[in-house]
Amino acid sequence: MKKILIALATAGLSLSGALVAAPATAGTRQAPDHTPPAPQWAQCAGMAEGIECAAISVPLDYDRPWGRKIKIAVSRKKATDTAHYQGAILFNPGGPGGSGLSYPAVMQNRLGAPLAAQYDLIGFDPRGVGSSEPALRCDTHFFDPVRPDYVPANWAEEAAWVKKMQAYSKACDTAYGDLLKNMTTVDAAKDMDQIRKALGQRQISYVGYSYGTYLGATYATLFPDNVRRLVLDSIINPERVWYGTNLDQNQAFEARAKAFFAWIAQYDANYHLGTAAADVEKAFYAARAKLKAAPAEGRVGPSEFDDTYLAGGYLKSRWPLLANALSRFVTAGETAPIAQAYATYGDSSGDDNAFAVYSAVECTDARWPRDWSTWQRDWWESYRTAPFLSWGNAWFNAQCQSWPVRGHDLRVNGKWIKNALFFQDTKDAATPYQGGVEMHKRFPASRLVVMDGGGNHGLTGRGNACIDTIWKAYLTDGTLPASLPGPDVHCAPFADPVPPAASLRSTPTADDDWVPGER
Repeated sequence: MKKILIALATAGLSLSGALVAAPATAGTRQAPDHTPPAPQWAQCAGMAEGIECAAISVPLDYDRPWGRKIKIAVSRKKATDTAHYQGAILFNPGGPGGSGLSYPAVMQNRLGAPLAAQYDLIGFDPRGVGSSEPALRCDTHFFDPVRPDYVPANWAEEAAWVKKMQAYSKACDTAYGDLLKNMTTVDAAKDMDQIRKALGQRQISYVGYSYGTYLGATYATLFPDNVRRLVLDSIINPERVWYGTNLDQNQAFEARAKAFFAWIAQYDANYHLGTAAADVEKAFYAARAKLKAAPAEGRVGPSEFDDTYLAGGYLKSRWPLLANALSRFVTAGETAPIAQAYATYGDSSGDDNAFAVYSAVECTDARWPRDWSTWQRDWWESYRTAPFLSWGNAWFNAQCQSWPVRGHDLRVNGKWIKNALFFQDTKDAATPYQGGVEMHKRFPASRLVVMDGGGNHGLTGRGNACIDTIWKAYLTDGTLPASLPGPDVHCAPFADPVPPAASLRSTPTADDDWVPGER
């Protein structure tokens, strides 16, 4: 998977008073129907045999469906169990900005061959992403190291970051001014319905992770009659799209960072950074200060260091690699492990496609504060209690303060959906727990399955028997757990990792799906 610095489907203003979108049913006035031609499938270059790719033409602007067209890249692993055929199932890994073309292969493994064979497994690159045309790129050198420290030491450094983000906003406007107003999640959901039509399906099933949960919920709001089965895993809070959830994330990631420090302290015999979490935390920030003075391998300064260690807030299976790199840097002055960890988890240099799409979607999806004094007040307040992420998260989103297209809101409403299955970890930092609770309320027929205290982002298909049994049963025949007050099912978390005997691994573990959308 691409290793990308990206701020995870983050946050926004409250949607109180926002327009409730009506479902696309017979009683709703709609633009003239546009059905794309059947896809011309061919073997996907660089993918396993049997994974086919095609391009589907869709309107740039759905208010002008016969105007300019763009192309959505789609991939497919065709069903082989025709006796138990269940139609097409679409996947989105997150973002916004995440490529889904590899997901037929990914999900074939997660679902298992017998269940996967019953579906046409469909991946796609949402508009602007990867192999779709046009693919957005505003400044390909934006993430080149070494970047200024995220944490401004004074007003001059803060102002320099504001200027940098305003320049990025301007670069996107210069390159794609005619596209930006049509880069919303609503547009992407309408593209999904064009994919449905092109596939010749009356309904589609859907599995979405992280930002993909908001995309799936938006599709279900607009096209409830076209949804067969709906799985949302690690859920965006639809009440906080997008500014507010960033602030929520800061606190959640702070908690995960402290859990990481405590875990390292538990294995002081391995890492020699202290037997108390406070000792490890002190060593972590001392290492950060040292990298500001002398970046590791000329590439990893304090901001790159922050990007790298943020990865541990998503999946605790990453902790041994990150802890080992920190230990070797602090105790022996070795810079290579830190640089290697950055290459694995933090390096986004040379291509800003995911960030350009992230910006274009989130900045236009919802309203953002336009007065920098509002940001300054909120983010310094956040930093006082959550220094681990706050300013890095601010600068990942500050382009929205000057974005050339003003945002507008959609109120997610799932009351027309007859069944849905949601998964949420109580200590998920990227999509904090309240998101699952709020989405569950908005989909009255849904079931919410909770992992208690795992601290992981993305639960299905990772080998937890409690989670996967429920997930696969639903996708097999629509079986849902019984409805109970609050969460419907509680599952035990994945065990914490144990430090390996070997030194720093050069690659992530097999369950380590580092995708755009995970900052």
